[in-house]
Amino acid sequence: MSDTREQILEQIKVQGDLVRQLKATKESKEKIDEEVSRLLALKAKLGGDATPANQKFTLKTPKGTRDYAPQQMTLRQGVLDKIVQVFKRHGGEAIDTPVFELKEVLTGKYGEDSKLIYDLKDQGGEILSMRYDLTVPLARYLAMNKISSIKRYHIAKVYRRDNPAMTRGRYREFYQCDFDIAGTYDPMLADAECVKIVAEVLDTLDIGDYVIKLNHRQLLDGMFEACGVPANNFRAICSAVDKLDKSPWADVRKEMVDEKGLDGATADKIGEYVRLSGGAELVEQLLADEKLKAVPNAVKGLEGMQLLLKYCSLFGLEERISFDLSLARGLDYYTGVIYEGVLKAEPSAPASPAKELHNGDQALEQSSTVGSVAGGGRYDNLVGMFDPRGKAVPCVGVSIGVERIFSVLEAKFAASKVKLRTNDVEVYVASAHKGLHEQRLRVLNQLWNAGIKAEHSYKLNPKLLVQLQHCEEHQIPLAIILGDAELAQGIVKLREVTTRQESNVNLADLPNEIRRRLQK
Repeated sequence: MSDTREQILEQIKVQGDLVRQLKATKESKEKIDEEVSRLLALKAKLGGDATPANQKFTLKTPKGTRDYAPQQMTLRQGVLDKIVQVFKRHGGEAIDTPVFELKEVLTGKYGEDSKLIYDLKDQGGEILSMRYDLTVPLARYLAMNKISSIKRYHIAKVYRRDNPAMTRGRYREFYQCDFDIAGTYDPMLADAECVKIVAEVLDTLDIGDYVIKLNHRQLLDGMFEACGVPANNFRAICSAVDKLDKSPWADVRKEMVDEKGLDGATADKIGEYVRLSGGAELVEQLLADEKLKAVPNAVKGLEGMQLLLKYCSLFGLEERISFDLSLARGLDYYTGVIYEGVLKAEPSAPASPAKELHNGDQALEQSSTVGSVAGGGRYDNLVGMFDPRGKAVPCVGVSIGVERIFSVLEAKFAASKVKLRTNDVEVYVASAHKGLHEQRLRVLNQLWNAGIKAEHSYKLNPKLLVQLQHCEEHQIPLAIILGDAELAQGIVKLREVTTRQESNVNLADLPNEIRRRLQK
């Protein structure tokens, strides 16, 4: 048995070298996948860990993932807290769902992106996949629990087998921040509030100038019909149009004709429409269009856009929104309004070639914008796909592209050289000389019991200078300095770290005095 294992390990080593060589020489994906499959099959023969105990390995995070240091986590938590404040302002309730779902729950909901779903090995008879977004799990949750109305937010990690671009906020494991309104309501009231939420989040985070692009899936379908696209090709052509934010029209047209089998003249008709953008005046122009007037779907979509633009105007969003016919949203489940918040490039900063779309969809973007940082839309049929009787629960929602926002803010802080505080400690308990560690513990206990955030050195006899330097380095505002002479009188020295001013305070009054100083 030992010899057999040694032989398999040798075969694994040889096969691993072959795979690395093929990748280095950029062989075809099919060839690489074939040899990777052989490598996995060899590893499976061992029935366990294929790495010999004495073999060295490189310490690294898996491809498309990263660690976050305290400064980065402080920045991220600050962003998430601000987003949650906006969600709660609009009546949102939090839920959570499992990080993996039954594979059949996720299958067939994402169109061409379904290939990016992470599938797990058979776990005792259940075929599972890692969640791809937070929207499909919400639909499953609503159908399973017979919930017909909710205003929910959900902040959690999702997983995609995508090609990562780490420096541009594009990962295989990343956060999504979703807000959705489920229920049967009058047209466009909930949809307009979701657009308002996007504007409030981007205003609160203050990450730069932005525009919120709006469109309607019914209008897109009606436009395709008016241009002569076969009904069974709508989704494929919609997927091609969705690439207009990262590719010129010539490339998108080529894909429509060469890959999707669309007639060239039909593609040219589509091109006349998808390059249009504007406001209420564009809606009026399209309502008068003879080709679109003949298609009920197009008219319904335009009437919906007319109402949405009116409500957005009442919310004071005229300067922030743009009716853009090139916005398509690649996900299959959208049925009505769709929207996307896009950062504009700052004149002083070169545009990044990356973007993050709704529910984390990611791609390259035009050089004139920094990238998409929010998106969403209406999906009225998704919940019904899970209900045994097909009972629909209309939904509309928005997802904030927080990874993209984190990347923008991280770059800003790196450039500004500003050091973020990574802890909330309000006061540091220091000792002026040896033998005071037990007194430090008594004072700490008094402060903690009073709800004050405090810490001290874990050395019995630390040097006072080292303790005060720790306060300055970690931006702790106050320090208590214990000394035998002061303690004998029932007092301590309270030091303001930035000004280095000290004053005597009675031990009994210490919590109240600390609170007073912190409120200054």
